[in-house]
This record gives sequence, structure tokens and C-alpha cells, in this order.
Amino acid sequence: MKYTYGPVLSRRLGISLGVSLVPRKFCSFNCIYCQLGRTTSLTVERKEYVPIDEVLREVEETLKELNGPLDYISLSGSGEPTLNARIGELIKELKRLSPHPIAVITNGSLLSSDQVKEDLLLADAVLPSLDAATESVFETINRPHPSLRLSEILKGLMDFRRLYKGKLWLEVLFCRGINDNPYDLDALKEAIEAIDPDLVHLNTVSRPGAEEYAHPVSHERLTEIAKRLGPKAVPISPIAKKSPSSLGAHLKERILQTLRIRPLTLEEMCEGLGIDEKEALAFLKELITEGKVASRIFGKKVFYEALANS
Repeated sequence: MKYTYGPVLSRRLGISLGVSLVPRKFCSFNCIYCQLGRTTSLTVERKEYVPIDEVLREVEETLKELNGPLDYISLSGSGEPTLNARIGELIKELKRLSPHPIAVITNGSLLSSDQVKEDLLLADAVLPSLDAATESVFETINRPHPSLRLSEILKGLMDFRRLYKGKLWLEVLFCRGINDNPYDLDALKEAIEAIDPDLVHLNTVSRPGAEEYAHPVSHERLTEIAKRLGPKAVPISPIAKKSPSSLGAHLKERILQTLRIRPLTLEEMCEGLGIDEKEALAFLKELITEGKVASRIFGKKVFYEALANS
């Protein structure tokens, strides 16, 4: 499997089948907290990075293998999905193919483009990120492509909100000492009120990131920030256990593909893919022996992640 991964258990989308629309780390941002590491191809060029017809065939095959519940098909993955110039066509075809709602997880950087806004209108949920509302902190935490300006991104989000009829869930990810000070929180509050999303999900670093200095804030601090940002701001809670959605075939390959997209703990892997720990550990042992997967400790938890050459 090249383009789909999971299902994974998401704190915002429940059980989600992921679809990746660009090669690994093709992105318009180089965020300090990114779980995939530093961006290797910093770009704002839109084109068909991966063949949409092949993506559709793979999604269809994967859906046939699922024998459990699925809450969303999420367009996200290993880079910025709106870089793919055919994302709008893909959303239309996925809605014909499947009854499952479509979510787009985006950094929001390209929503200043009228074409990108039009492409996303048919999605059931759009989840853009907004980690800063001041230019200096935006540059520090997101490290954007040189052509991007925060003022244009904010305007794009506001314009999209006026056009879009689906669920708009903004995400703000906080790194301790970087974007959680009173001045920046006040700027964020002002921006959120102007955008008027349905919800604002407050998150923090929970997996190994691109830079070691990207430290999490506590859940208590997220709760304090939520009160400051207003009634739509909600701290992201720990994942609630749900019935898994299991896949019969290609399990080892799907584990590796999922780990290419995000590091996972053993528990997250088992819950998302619907397998038991013994089975997962057997596949992980093989992948580690083959030099495709490694483990590392972050926040007192053991995460498994795919190596760059896998």
C-alpha cells in the first residue's frame, strides 16, 4: 500500500483511514514539532504529486478489507495534502465511492488560493492549523515557505469560513515557551474570533518531533489556555477506546506504512489496526530486524517509527 495507512485511532476523528496525497515531507511548512521530522521539500507548488486514479483504487481495495467501524476517511498523511492539485476531484470521487465522511487535515497555508478553497468545499470536515497569530512566532514555530505571509493565511481562513458549509475545526498546537505567552494568546483569540470556526482544538506535542526544543505544555495549562481563548476552545483529551477496525491482509505492510506517517505506541497501533499486542510485536520485531523500524522513548512512552530509508 502506497497511499493509504491505518486505520488509526485519532483524538479528533475517531477511527480514521488515512490517505496521503504527497510524497513524504513535501510541505509548505517546516514545523518544529512535526512528528515526521524536518521538511525535506519546502514548497508551495501545486501539482499531481501522486496519481489520484491509483489513490482511488487503493482506497477502494482497502475499504473492502475493513471489517469494523470507520468514522472518517482523512486526507492528510506525510505532507500538506492541498499541494496536490487534484484534491478536489479526489474528494468528489471518494464521496461517490464511500458513505464515510471526508476530512481534510491541512496547515491552512494555501487557503488564500481561490482554487484551494473551491477544492475543499465538498469535504465534510476541514481541520486547518493555526499555531500563531503574530508573524514572529509564526516564523519560529511553523518555519513557512518564504513566499507565505501570515496575514494572507488568516484572510484565507476567514474567506473560507464564509464559503464553507461543513465542519471547520481549527487546531492550535502549543509548544512550551514559544506560543503560550499572554501576548500571543491574545492575538490568537482575536484571530479565532475573526475566523469563527465551529471548534478550536487545543493540542500539544505528544510524539517525538522535528526539534528537541519543541516541548509540550501540560493538560492543566491547555485547560487554562482554553478559558482564555473562549467557549469554542477545547483541550484535546486522551484517546477514548473504541471498537477497532481490523484488516486481514497486508498487515505487516500496513503497519510499516502507518509508521511512515506517524510514530505510534504499541497500544495505539493495536487499537487503530484492530490487532492484539502479540501479533503486533511479532511484526514489529521483523521490521526492526529488517532495519525498517526503530523505537524511541518520548514522554515516558515507547514510540515505534519508520526509518527514513524504509
